[in-house]
Amino acid sequence: MNPIVLGVAAVSAGTLALTKGRRRLALSRAKHPSLGGHVRMAKRIAGQIPYFSHDEARFFAADGADESVAARRRAGFERLGTLYAERFAQTLALTREARAGLSDLQFTGAYRVPFPFSARVRETLGTGAFLIRSEGPWVEDLDGNRLIDLTGSYGVNLFGYDFYKDTIAAGAQMVEGLGPVLGVYHPVVADNIRRLTALSGMDELSFHMSGTEAVMQAVRLARYHTGRARIVRFAGAYHGWWGEVQPGIGNPVPADRTLTLAELSDRTLKVLATREDIACVLVNPLQALHPNRAAPSDGQLTDSGRSAGTDLAAYRDWLHRLAETCRTNGIVLIFDEVFVGFRLAPGGAAEYFGVRPDLVTYGKTLGGGLPVGVLAGKAALMKRFRDDRPADICFARGTFNAHPYVMGAMNAFLQRLETPEVRALYDGLDARWDARAARFNAALAEAEVPVRAAHLQSIWTITYTRPAAYNWMLQYYLRAEGLALSWVGTGRLIFSLDIDDALFAEIVRRFAAAAQAMQADGWWDTPAGVTDKQLRRAVLKQAVRVRLGRG
Repeated sequence: MNPIVLGVAAVSAGTLALTKGRRRLALSRAKHPSLGGHVRMAKRIAGQIPYFSHDEARFFAADGADESVAARRRAGFERLGTLYAERFAQTLALTREARAGLSDLQFTGAYRVPFPFSARVRETLGTGAFLIRSEGPWVEDLDGNRLIDLTGSYGVNLFGYDFYKDTIAAGAQMVEGLGPVLGVYHPVVADNIRRLTALSGMDELSFHMSGTEAVMQAVRLARYHTGRARIVRFAGAYHGWWGEVQPGIGNPVPADRTLTLAELSDRTLKVLATREDIACVLVNPLQALHPNRAAPSDGQLTDSGRSAGTDLAAYRDWLHRLAETCRTNGIVLIFDEVFVGFRLAPGGAAEYFGVRPDLVTYGKTLGGGLPVGVLAGKAALMKRFRDDRPADICFARGTFNAHPYVMGAMNAFLQRLETPEVRALYDGLDARWDARAARFNAALAEAEVPVRAAHLQSIWTITYTRPAAYNWMLQYYLRAEGLALSWVGTGRLIFSLDIDDALFAEIVRRFAAAAQAMQADGWWDTPAGVTDKQLRRAVLKQAVRVRLGRG
């Protein structure tokens, strides 16, 4: 072959290799340095961690505490166990019965605390999964215990349970003539479309059975209209349980077309500005509370390394820069507001941060208390077929989409959202919850306990101020004080807006009392000089010993 041709080919190949190398390096640098940004590595490591359960001695002295401290912890643990057995007897009995046939309960029960402690905690401090009544911010279990609800029903309960009881009842009355007829629409759907397009500022909607399904359709449409395959999510963000948006731990098969990048990163913006294979970017605005970190759970609390907090000005600036980069490069920007939708502002996080996405998903509270997912977007992106290519479609349907009872409850919710009484709840929302968080933290500082709160309005995360291996125990002391938490424990408290100042003061009092009881039982008496890093290493060393058959 002609040497000149060979030379040109060699130069071209070298240039191509160099370009690919630079692209891969830029992509690698745009990932968050934690395992949250390297999902394949996280999955590999997770697959190598063996199960082990602490024996009697180590259960109460995993941090190296002396016998006197371990004895106080043991006594406190057993005292709580007796209290639970007496106070929650019927609720716990039914929970144990149901667990055998309900895989959800088996999962949440196993991951409520770090797994080396899980078996004994589950045996002694089982948490009941059944309630029979709600009244305002209060819930009642089978034993007649009334607890103040801090779960927020995972974000559904924004305005209070009585509010949603009313909207469900009103919605059912609207559609009772049609009943559960599927495949057609009740006329109330037309009013929902009018109200939601006005609220979101979008052109069109599609209704789905859950927030997860709404996100799935948003990604499908972005790929359909851009002709690109890759999607971008940010380290730690949650967008439902399906594989493409949960590419690492939790997904049996890694999602190769999903890029997990760092939030608040110029390197990420550079990747988005230079690649031509990215269909969409997913944003979960809840990450403003803990950027690049997964949703906090007590099941991961092996130390006091949990951190959270908001810099709203920085996060708002980031979202605006991100939106501009996406627009410039033809990338669809999707706001996943399934969790925070209508909590931060009547128009959702898009209104709150002043950013207009291309597509936005809603769920949870929008259903008026019933399961629902909604996708809202620009007309050009919502279209599922091509006029000039009739066989080229983007199919999406569901048997229960736009179920009459769900649509009725949604309409009742949307009508009430526009009333002066409900709109007034949004007045001064930031200032109100900033003040409450300040009062909460001041009270806990005065109680001299190592507990503080970080918040995004009414969504809170509890953090811990000194090294400890037993922070996860606080959830059980809180329940003993009559505070109901979700299965992730103190990682996420979600307040409803019907909690007035008097009840909030009572919550603070109970929280401080629970923390003081836990402190008195020695759970925060970590030996002097022990650091969070040493606590983490102790868990890792134990896992390695077990993995090597030496544990």
